[in-house]
Amino acid sequence: MSSEFEDCIAAGGVAIFPADTVYGLACDPTSREAIARLYALKGRPTDKPAAVMFFTLERALAALPELGPRTRSALEALLPGAVTLLLANPLARYPLACGHDPWTLGLRVPAPGVLSDVTLPVMQSSANRSGGADPRSLDEVDAALREGADLVVDDGALPGTPSTVVDLRAYGSHGTWEVLRTGAVSSDDIAGALAAR
Repeated sequence: MSSEFEDCIAAGGVAIFPADTVYGLACDPTSREAIARLYALKGRPTDKPAAVMFFTLERALAALPELGPRTRSALEALLPGAVTLLLANPLARYPLACGHDPWTLGLRVPAPGVLSDVTLPVMQSSANRSGGADPRSLDEVDAALREGADLVVDDGALPGTPSTVVDLRAYGSHGTWEVLRTGAVSSDDIAGALAAR
């Protein structure tokens, strides 16, 4: 399934896929056309940011060599897992995924799953209409999204709680962080993981 998923993304397609939290939509984070299609399917404003997902931590770290040692250590403590990390993005990497703020990058590395062998990064967002409920199964994904996607990957029922969003933009310089959205991972678990580094 990983090769079929990669072929879809590489060809500019949009895929529905299982993360470690809920079902998501994925596309090439460097393709303006693919991103426009993904946002149109969701009914989401194009200036809203989305996260870039790598399927292993090693690939994420290799793609972001400018991260300082403190921030890299935080990523190693928190990933892979059900968190979305907001990182300072001084080189404006993946600007099409960053909405109106190219200096902030949202990063996801899910817990290992059926797509763990995928080598390409994807831009991802939950597989729902903008403002709708996060789908924990394909049956909960809007029919129009399923029909509009180029590939649908089914992995049964998922936990159903979206990722916790953690702001690490000042972590490298000041060691500070903030939970912006509580989700699958508690603030206490975030604090414990970072304190253990």
